[in-house]
Parts: sequence; C-alpha cells; structure tokens
Amino acid sequence: MFMKKIYSVLFLLLTVWMISCKSPSKLYNKGNYDEAVQTAIKKLQKDPHDPKLQSVARDAYHYAVTDHENQVRRYAETDNELKSESIYNEYAALQNLYNSIFRSPGAFEAIHPTDYSSYLNEYGAQAADVHYNKGVKWMSYNDRQSYKSAYHEFQAATRLKPGDPTIEQMLKESYDAALTRVVILPANDYGVSYSSYNYQLRNYDNDIFRVLQNAGCNEFVKFYSSAEAQTQNIIPDEYVETHFTQINLGRINDTYSTKEVSKDVVVKETVYKPDSVIQQFGKVKATITTTQRTIYSEGIMSISIRNRAGLNLLNEKIVGTNNWTSQFSTYTGDERALNDDDKTLLNKAKQDPPKEEATMKSIKDNVYGNFIARLRSFYGRY
Repeated sequence: MFMKKIYSVLFLLLTVWMISCKSPSKLYNKGNYDEAVQTAIKKLQKDPHDPKLQSVARDAYHYAVTDHENQVRRYAETDNELKSESIYNEYAALQNLYNSIFRSPGAFEAIHPTDYSSYLNEYGAQAADVHYNKGVKWMSYNDRQSYKSAYHEFQAATRLKPGDPTIEQMLKESYDAALTRVVILPANDYGVSYSSYNYQLRNYDNDIFRVLQNAGCNEFVKFYSSAEAQTQNIIPDEYVETHFTQINLGRINDTYSTKEVSKDVVVKETVYKPDSVIQQFGKVKATITTTQRTIYSEGIMSISIRNRAGLNLLNEKIVGTNNWTSQFSTYTGDERALNDDDKTLLNKAKQDPPKEEATMKSIKDNVYGNFIARLRSFYGRY
C-alpha cells in the first residue's frame, strides 16, 4: 500500500512536470494554436508582464481565430443539414479561448480577444432547430425505436438551446413514449420445502429491485415493484415473474484417501558406559487417512417475461449453487513415522458444516447475481 501511494505521487508529479514543461512557442510552431494560447495563459498567470509570452499568446490567438473562421466559411458553403452545428462548434472553441483570456489580466492586456457569444446564440439556435425538426419527424413514425431516435435529437437540441420550454416538453414526451416499463412481480416459493427460510426469498425481491433501480441496464427501461406501479398508476409494458421451484440442501458426502508413511528411528539404545552407547534402528510406519467432506446444494428459479398482451418473451431457469468443502486427516500406527508436514495436516481443525440458513443465503445470492446478469443482458438490447 505504501509503495502504491509513492507511485501515485510520483505519477502526479511527473504529470504536473510534463504540463509545466509544455512550451507555448513549440506548440505554436507545430500549429497547435488553441493549445499554445491556453498554455501561454497559464504561464502568464505567474508572470503577467512577460513580453515573450504575451507575443506568443497574441500570435497564437491570431492564427487560431483565422483557422476557426476559415473552417466556418467552409462549413457555410456546404449543403450539410448539420452545418449550423459544425459552425457552432467552431465558435464554441473561439469563445472558450475568449473566456480563458478574459480570466487572465496579462493575456487580456496583450490580446484583446473577440467575444463570440452572439454567434454561439445564433448558430446554437439554428442547430437546435435542425435537431428539433428531425426529432418531430421521428416522432411521426409512432414506434418505440423511432421515439428513441427522437429523444436523442431533442437531447442534442437541448444542449444547443438550453432552457427552451418547447424542446424540453418534446424531450419528456419522446422519453415517455420510448420507455419500456417493467414490473417485477414478487417471487413465490412454490415447491420449496424449507418454508422456515421463505422470508429470505421475499427479501430477494427487494434486493433485485433495488439493484436494478440503481444500476439499470438501459436508459429506456425502467423497473417497478408491484406496489410502486400501483401507487403511481403505472401501466406496465412487461412483467417479470420469478418462481423458486426447487431448493435442495445437500447431504454430507465423504471421500477418503490414504497414504502410508515410514521412517527409520532408534528403536533400542544400549549403554555400556557413558561414552559407549549402541543404537539399534528400525522402521516405523503409520497410515494417514484424509477425508474430503463436501456438501453440494442448489436452488432453481424459473423466469418468465411476458408483455402486456400476455405473449411470453422469455422462459428460462436460473440455477444457484453452494459447494461447501472441508478436509481433515487422522492416522493410525506409530506417531514417530510422521514428518512435520504430516503433523500440520493432522492438526488442522475439523470444520463444522454450514447451517442451513447460511446455505440458503449463499444459494440466494448466487441465483440473485445470475438473475440480475440475465435481466441486464435481456433488456440491454431494448
């Protein structure tokens, strides 16, 4: 963690250093006139009366204006229906330079820039009208995909002409027409024999609804609970039904493996005198039995999605699993045959199987994640 912080600080310092080392003159000579102006402005904030910086900023601004205005003339001569927006973007770049220069007394004194706000208003309004008319045309096709296209056109018009009440009204109408309203019906637990844990399945509905509301898969799909749809008088376009049809809490399954170990050890020691000891070696053996204990549990939930007319759009089954495993060992024979690794394995504590409630929760969480992913995939195409 400490090294990660050091690298982050070094990267930040390097970035600042690279930015500070940008030369307005080099940018100007490369023809990057807008960037040259912005870089010169930043440096003039530290030294407002630097004549060299003022000269570079003034020359770079002159050429930036020339470039953008030449581009405006080229766009004006085309028949492209979006030429007003292209012209607007050129004037927006010039106005951005004006705003930056205005905030720097040293740069403003040297450059005396032109305020292009009136051009922005003029061409912004023209470009907004183009998008608005395209949106109205899309609305006339009277289908959900066309309403989506209309919504995007009205969005573009709003960016170009913010606050216009007519555009904002059409933006709302197009979105309402494009929106698919989906009600998620409460999950039931038919076929589930563990009724003492059914409250978890009911909480499952709340979890799904909360996640889908906060992290939807499509801007044109909105999810409602049954209660919310009723309270808000929502007429659903589609319904999602879920049924936990089966939950099987598994039984303990043990598999065994054995390993024979042996070691040469002193089995007898004869002392004739203090400095004369005779040791007799012999082989001792032990058998290590390792038990692999597993419990496999699973839950199955069916999904059904249908539209307002009752037509089935999706029927699938989602499987959630919980696979618990534990391992422990015992031995028979002579303990002296065991090495350190064997003893470590034997000293490993035997784990108790999880409680049914914990297993149910794990299955639910697994189903929950798979179901959310499936809904996002399905409605991501809308």
